[in-house]
Amino acid sequence: MSRLVVVSNRVAAGGAASSGGLAVAVGSSLADEPALWFGWSGQRTRDYTGRIERHRQGALEIATVDLAEADYEGYYNGYANAALWPLFHARTDLATYDRCFAQAYARVNRRFAEALAPLLAPDDIVWVHDYHLIPLGRELRRLGVTAPIGFFLHVPWPARQLLATLPDHADLVAALFSYDLVGMQTDEDVEAFESYVRREAGGVREGRLFTASGRATVVRHFPIGLDTEHFLALSRSETAERVCDRMGAHNVFRSLIVGVDRLDYSKGIPERLLGFERFLEAHPDMVRKVLYLQVAPSSRGEVEAYQTLRAQVLALAGRINATWAEMDHAPMLCVNRNYGRAELAGIYRAAAVGLVTPLRDGMNLVAKEYVAAQDPADPGVLVLSRFAGASRQMKEALIVNPYSADEMADALAHAIAMPAPERKRRWEALFEGVLRDDVVAWRDSFVTALRSAREERAPEAERPRRTIAFSQLGAEPAVSRSTLAGRGSAISGQGWRPIGQG
Repeated sequence: MSRLVVVSNRVAAGGAASSGGLAVAVGSSLADEPALWFGWSGQRTRDYTGRIERHRQGALEIATVDLAEADYEGYYNGYANAALWPLFHARTDLATYDRCFAQAYARVNRRFAEALAPLLAPDDIVWVHDYHLIPLGRELRRLGVTAPIGFFLHVPWPARQLLATLPDHADLVAALFSYDLVGMQTDEDVEAFESYVRREAGGVREGRLFTASGRATVVRHFPIGLDTEHFLALSRSETAERVCDRMGAHNVFRSLIVGVDRLDYSKGIPERLLGFERFLEAHPDMVRKVLYLQVAPSSRGEVEAYQTLRAQVLALAGRINATWAEMDHAPMLCVNRNYGRAELAGIYRAAAVGLVTPLRDGMNLVAKEYVAAQDPADPGVLVLSRFAGASRQMKEALIVNPYSADEMADALAHAIAMPAPERKRRWEALFEGVLRDDVVAWRDSFVTALRSAREERAPEAERPRRTIAFSQLGAEPAVSRSTLAGRGSAISGQGWRPIGQG
């Protein structure tokens, strides 16, 4: 039986995590399967040693390496989170491009590959996760790894024009063609990737097969799911019940509106507060009938953009309460701390409205957690941004444009006034999807596709190589479109290098 080898930037302590995010999804997907989980330990050292720490938890083996302090600053704080994260979330105004960051990113991916390669068995299947490790597949190939290697991007793929602002965008995309399979969250992400491959790389798409520079990879969307069975158990736990009862007692005559987000500019928290403020302006009779609880634990507090965001959120929350609060009531609470998933499940269950309105998000599992936590006899209403990947699946939610305060206010009014039969109908359809498309189904669909991806890829040696010359990267090639229709386009131009050299 082949072993699944999962690689992510961070390996959660104990193979799981107490709160949401990639670690929970990855950890849940490895439950009860022979697997190896490899990545950064979370520890930093003065110099990189390459020493691997290994331990077992049942069928799961965990292997980690430390990062050198300089690598952490350049690779993690620098290229991954100061360049790629804002870029992939359409915030090029916040992106910082520095050659030293790019060098650290390449170095850490090379070191990860050098540490992982000796741990691999011939029949392993390798699954690499997220934007931190895009070049890892190419580095493994350079070390002679021939096993099937797949990559999954948890964040959105950016529009072609935005990606082109990254100085080394061509090489970054080229690295993806070392994978047998590239998975993305939505069909829109695949379409954005296709636009880049066609227009910037002179490549072609035939069904699921993308070809550029004489190399091919299969690209598909695999919407990530919730660890539904485990989360359902959490939502019925003693902790969740206690929190639900506590919230219910505090809101006997009020409808609870809840938002749960890491404090990040992609989550649209200021825009959400403006929508709530507009709701109160339009419905002053509702001031004492609602309570909006925004849970927003801090992240990357040392980064100026996040410090600015925190100050903005607190200022907006203060303005709302200063305008609408009375001596015995405030319409909103903003809590800047972490809660465990069982506690969050209790909060979700007590909430009449779940506000999940990011400006840009790969999927957003909070939307699915909110649905899973609901009381079937009296479910709440999910208000969901059209720019969250989850909106492609969860069409029975109230879908909104988070940039429009008026639209957000109207959705809140609709959700609070929604009659029970409509709430139940919408929730039942949403819950059916959460049950069906869970994290196990996501894992199985990706791994099955990875096993068969090589059958979809024509042998590289049989592909004709055609060279397209560009006066500069991104310009229209001086060849006819019929020429582009052939496979195996190779681009010789600024920044683009043939994929898989070495």
